[in-house]
Amino acid sequence: MIALERAAAGEPEGALVLFHGRGADEHDLFPLLDVLDPERRLDGYTPRGPLSLPPGGAHWYIVPRVGYPDPDTFNASYREASEWLDSLPHERLVLGGFSQGCVMSLALGLGAGRPRPLAIAGFSGFIPVVEGWQPDLERPLPPVALPLRARPWRRPGRTCPMRPVPTRRFPRPTP
Repeated sequence: MIALERAAAGEPEGALVLFHGRGADEHDLFPLLDVLDPERRLDGYTPRGPLSLPPGGAHWYIVPRVGYPDPDTFNASYREASEWLDSLPHERLVLGGFSQGCVMSLALGLGAGRPRPLAIAGFSGFIPVVEGWQPDLERPLPPVALPLRARPWRRPGRTCPMRPVPTRRFPRPTP
């Protein structure tokens, strides 16, 4: 998997991994690494989605309908991202993402059989409903920051199927 890396200032306490949104690439969220971790206590990574689809840029999966990723492309990207995350030299991870990257962060952080991250920060996303993937809601959940609007997004004749999720603040990782 192609990814940019920003090294910690000293001995890393873990890693912050940010997944970009639909049509962007690994450069899109890279500047946020320093915003979210200004003291550079964590190694930072921004991977590129493995698909190149219209209208351009990188994607994590095909979107036939909002909230319901295409199973084949989602599951392939999920496996690839899982293997890549598992290859990082860190046990302590904070996952984050925007749009499709938020969906991937939530899926990777809450997926059955996956290690739990220290925290998940998601922006403009949702927990996916997709054949072949299930969340593990039995184990303790990591702190999740998932700010969404108080009301569903509306446009003429349509209401977005996403619903507000209470925001939970997550602590800074400690050694």
